[in-house]
Amino acid sequence: MRPAKPSASIKRAKRFRREPTKPELMLWQLLRQSPGGHKFRKQHPAGPYILDFFCARANLAIEVDGFAHDTGDRPERDGKRDAWLAEHRIDTLRIPAVDVLKDAVEVANVIVATVGHRLDSFGKAPPSSLRDATSPSQVDGEE
Repeated sequence: MRPAKPSASIKRAKRFRREPTKPELMLWQLLRQSPGGHKFRKQHPAGPYILDFFCARANLAIEVDGFAHDTGDRPERDGKRDAWLAEHRIDTLRIPAVDVLKDAVEVANVIVATVGHRLDSFGKAPPSSLRDATSPSQVDGEE
C-alpha cells in the first residue's frame, strides 16, 4: 500500500516542480524520456516527504543530494526519511549533485541499470515497450 499524500506535501511538490535545482533539471531532462522504457516522476509526494524522482514500478526513490545534505542534522534527517520510506517498501538511491553536474548522462545510466536490476530481482517483466511481440498477428506477420 502506498503512503498517503497529505495536501501540504502535494502543494510543496508542485512548488518544487516549478523551482528545480540545476542538477535536478539536468537529470529530469534525461529521465523524462523514459530511458530503458522506465517511467519516472519528479517531485513525487510520499507521505510527509517529497521525492526528487520516483520510479513506482521499481519502488525506488532517487534523491539528488547537494552539499547541505552533509551538514548539520541533515544526515540524521535523511536517515529517518530513508527508514520511513523503507517501511513503505520504497528504497532510496542517493546521488551527489556534483556527480549529476559532472555527467548527467552517466548518472541516468546508473539509475536505469539500478531500476533494471531491481525489476529483475522482483521477477517483474520488462516494460511493455521492451517486450517481445507475443500476439499471433505480430509473431506470424499477419495484419
